[in-house]
Amino acid sequence: MSRFLSSLYASLEEYVPGEQPQDKKYVKLNTNESPFPPSPGVIAAVTDEEVRKLCLYSDPESKALKQKLAESYSLKSENVFVANGSDDILNFAFMAFARENGAVFPDISYGFYPVFADLYNVDAKIIPLEEDFSIDYKKYLSSGRMVVIANPNAPTGKVIAKSEIEEIIKTNSDNIVLIDEAYVDFGAESVTDLVDKYDNLLVVGTFSKSRSMAGARLGFAFANTEIIKDLEKIKYSTNPYNINRLTQLMGVKALEEQEYYDKNCAIIAENREFTVSELEKIGFTVIPSKANFIFAKHSSLSGEKIYLKLKEKGVLIRHFTAERIKDHNRITIGTKEQMMILIEKLIEIIGEEEK
Repeated sequence: MSRFLSSLYASLEEYVPGEQPQDKKYVKLNTNESPFPPSPGVIAAVTDEEVRKLCLYSDPESKALKQKLAESYSLKSENVFVANGSDDILNFAFMAFARENGAVFPDISYGFYPVFADLYNVDAKIIPLEEDFSIDYKKYLSSGRMVVIANPNAPTGKVIAKSEIEEIIKTNSDNIVLIDEAYVDFGAESVTDLVDKYDNLLVVGTFSKSRSMAGARLGFAFANTEIIKDLEKIKYSTNPYNINRLTQLMGVKALEEQEYYDKNCAIIAENREFTVSELEKIGFTVIPSKANFIFAKHSSLSGEKIYLKLKEKGVLIRHFTAERIKDHNRITIGTKEQMMILIEKLIEIIGEEEK
């Protein structure tokens, strides 16, 4: 680092994104992207005429996109916030709502939560997951802090019941309860319909996963009008034109073609169950998942060895080095063909190790 970096950030442990290697073509199952392209209307929206308009700033209010999101989720536009990916919203939330009273989140969850806590010097209470990697909601009741829970959780894919989330919201009435629903469309239950009921609930979503737009960088949040105003204040104090013209347009088109994405989510759920079944046949234990990924551990091979051997054979998965999960790997669910390649390569690896 340079001698000019503020001492506040010298010891910051930054978030490490999943690999995006360019050295060869991989079966890419490491960053929870959709294996399907965006819907036809999204692709058709990027016309020569629209590209020519890039000389003009985007709408800082994202009116059309907010209105479409509100219609799609049975809310009002004033309950909607949009940003440059859901990470932007998480960043703003830690900045705006956690500095005074701190935050609480699980020890095994999205890696950006502790990064944002460190970035803003937030007092973070980190609660270990249970032995089965579930979240015990009772440990988040009356916390006196901003509560941050991913549902389904990452990297485990496990869910917490809507009724349990509601108890957390009720008992933390003086603090924000942020529910990160990045993966909710693959089989979990959303709490978006509770936004009108509780003024401390902030639900965060993304177009990156179920809507096949990871490269477009588009996130959204639903909350009480006053919370949305808080987020807008931060946005207009940092980057008012935070969503480019094309992404705004593509977001609207994606919402207009929701049936396409619902169908893809159903296919991914089917492929998830197929993959779990096949993995269990060859010695893996898989945590029950409602996301577009699974968290798996082999009975005799280390997580690192599996990850490295698969990479040699052209298949990328995500390995974590934390002690408690170092023998697990997170595997994104792709097409049926991609999952069959994964299983084939794993069978090869297991056979090679047994010789």
